[in-house]
Amino acid sequence: MVDIGLQQIGLELGSGAVIGGLIGFTAKKVAKIIAILVGLELALFKFLESQGILIVDWDRLSAGLVNASSAATDAATGGQPPGIVVSLLSVIPVSAGFTGGFLVGFKKG
Repeated sequence: MVDIGLQQIGLELGSGAVIGGLIGFTAKKVAKIIAILVGLELALFKFLESQGILIVDWDRLSAGLVNASSAATDAATGGQPPGIVVSLLSVIPVSAGFTGGFLVGFKKG
């Protein structure tokens, strides 16, 4: 039988929440920076194309984005779930804390 202590569960929830909050806050900031860079890059491509300096194949560019998205989805859903109930129960406090902290950090970021 698994020995469950309330202090240990609280510690795992709290540490997961703090780590999740920091990662969520950082993830939103990084996502904003990446979105700005990609937007500037596409605007630059469009400007250079309108000046006749560059020729952009927009169909191939968007097809690459669709392929990358489907590849990421396949990789994320390809794993087998663990079959051991004890291992699942041992990660619930950390996962719950991390998820809550990540969502709060992402919203505040």
